[in-house]
Amino acid sequence: MVKSDQWIEKMAREGMIEPFEAAQIRRGISYGLSSYGYDIRIADEFKVFSPDGLSVVDPKEFKEEAFRTVRTECCLVPAASFVLARTVEYFRIPRNIITLCVGKSTYARSGVLVNVTPFEPEWEGYATLQIFNTAPVPAKIYAFEGVAQVIFLESDETCLVSYRDKKGKYQKQTEMTLPKM
Repeated sequence: MVKSDQWIEKMAREGMIEPFEAAQIRRGISYGLSSYGYDIRIADEFKVFSPDGLSVVDPKEFKEEAFRTVRTECCLVPAASFVLARTVEYFRIPRNIITLCVGKSTYARSGVLVNVTPFEPEWEGYATLQIFNTAPVPAKIYAFEGVAQVIFLESDETCLVSYRDKKGKYQKQTEMTLPKM
């Protein structure tokens, strides 16, 4: 079952989302609580993919030097490339909840896609986001504004093994995290 704004607000007040905005903030690209989701923001630190010298991208042996770190309120995503960012919000997902995350329509209509894996039951941390520019020219993305919406789904029964139970490698991440093995 998809959870409503009432449930999201109640759980956020108990620490599920920090910081939490109880209403849609409509300065720039909106963020905050919506009817059946929560619009997340991106922080002002970005890892811009720079493929110079790479012949292949290998998630099992990812080279940190393939990124340059930029701190800015407006990041240019190169044409047909991507950046990594992290959410402003820190999440603590309950054991009976899993989330899906979809990009905001303002970015989607500009050729900018947001990729985020589900927040699994009992996952905790800042989410690392991949922001991909499908356009043939650079695209701007804005820190501290909305970038995607998290939708909370409740299971009819509690899982046997949560992300915390299996000691997931991205548990309690406090910064953008590159692929881990």
